[in-house]
Amino acid sequence: MTDKNNLFSRRKFVGNTLALVGAGSMMNTAYGFNDSAATSVTVQQIIDTVTKGITVGAGTVDTLKAGKADTVVTGIVTTMFATVEVIRKAIDLKSNFIIAHEPTFYNHTDDVNWLQRDEVYRFKRDLLEQNNIAVWRLHDYIHSFRPDGVLTGVLQALGWEKYYDPSEPRMVKVPPLKLGELISLVKEKLSIETLRFIGDRNQVCERIAVFPGASGGRGQIGALSALKPDVMICGEVAEWETSEYIRDAQAMGRKQSLVVLGHARSEQPGMRWLKEWLQPKYPDLKITHIPSGSPFAFA
Repeated sequence: MTDKNNLFSRRKFVGNTLALVGAGSMMNTAYGFNDSAATSVTVQQIIDTVTKGITVGAGTVDTLKAGKADTVVTGIVTTMFATVEVIRKAIDLKSNFIIAHEPTFYNHTDDVNWLQRDEVYRFKRDLLEQNNIAVWRLHDYIHSFRPDGVLTGVLQALGWEKYYDPSEPRMVKVPPLKLGELISLVKEKLSIETLRFIGDRNQVCERIAVFPGASGGRGQIGALSALKPDVMICGEVAEWETSEYIRDAQAMGRKQSLVVLGHARSEQPGMRWLKEWLQPKYPDLKITHIPSGSPFAFA
């Protein structure tokens, strides 16, 4: 009789223990403590984190260019362009989600209908597909951050964030420095080997208009006219627009200069900033910024 009671007690103890283990497991899952639940995040969930609370137009270019929204992310790469070299580095890092600021397939909307027979396009597409890599363009949303995420990254890289004034979001007023000194600072801080400029190296600059990327001639010229900066720093210009305006402005006696960084180099700090912004939100994910650099050499 005693043996039967002991056997019953042991069975009851084991049953209760298993029940508690099961309940504990359910609690962990419910409260987010389950290991897989804590570390598994999809491409769409990350996109939702970045875009939360921000509204852009219905025609946004910020869409998936490769891969699927329900893919579980093994690592994130931020970059300017999802070049073949960047894709290969992401593969080496075992990172399957690339967030790129600019197009992947050679046009603003990433329309690939006209590229279906092109070997370069197909090579890149196949590289992404074979390695299950998702590519999301982040252009409109990051520029809709307040302040602009790309601008924030540039100002931080230059050490000018303390001069930012929300009332003049495209202008910074810095301690006086010569244009030549400004050019040297920009080249050093943004890792730019060569850039183009129009102006007198000895011109003293304080009011600086910062226009990363390609804002277009009307936007740039409008700012030069309305804001009257000493110098405009921009990513790129159409050579019949802003640069010609500056040339004529100088001919009429206005002390106004232009520094052209190159598109990718001017906005790359914004994608580096994104990496730093995302990492605390996903501390268990490897997030890497890979500069895509410039394809140009200078003879």
